[in-house]
Amino acid sequence: MPDLYISWSDYHQKIEQLAAQIYQSGWEFDQIVCLARGGMRVGDILSRIYNQPLAVLATSSYSGAGQQERGNLIFSRHLTMTGEKLGSRILLVDDLVDSGVTLQETIPWLQNYSNFSIAEIRTAVLWYKACSVMVPDYYVDYLSDNPWIHQPFEPYEFMNPADIVTKVEQLCS
Repeated sequence: MPDLYISWSDYHQKIEQLAAQIYQSGWEFDQIVCLARGGMRVGDILSRIYNQPLAVLATSSYSGAGQQERGNLIFSRHLTMTGEKLGSRILLVDDLVDSGVTLQETIPWLQNYSNFSIAEIRTAVLWYKACSVMVPDYYVDYLSDNPWIHQPFEPYEFMNPADIVTKVEQLCS
């Protein structure tokens, strides 16, 4: 199982492929809910492409120094959104589906969270790993060997503000 390294260019191309796939399916939605942190960039871009409202739900399912060990799934108390109510046809977005537990448990969380009727929730991710307990409705790549994915923003997880100052100073000198 070799690691998969993704560049910014590849990352944006995959989001565009996902947007095209959703559009070609003919399914219409009135709300995007992205899972923070991994789904935020994907959700933001899809929200802009489709001109649909974006809501953010913070979840966490990884713990440990290498972030490769799964811990308990934690949900934020509230959904962050600018509208007064959640849409009825929701596109639930994350960057990848690994175990599948996060997407699987988020669907009932959304249904219980809203006082408004949700007609349908569909899921969309860039990468769908074979080890997942659920199949997303939309995905760009199926990964049969379950690689660890190194995304282009990953280096920021190992930086602090002082590192950034040093980097900026080096670029400007």
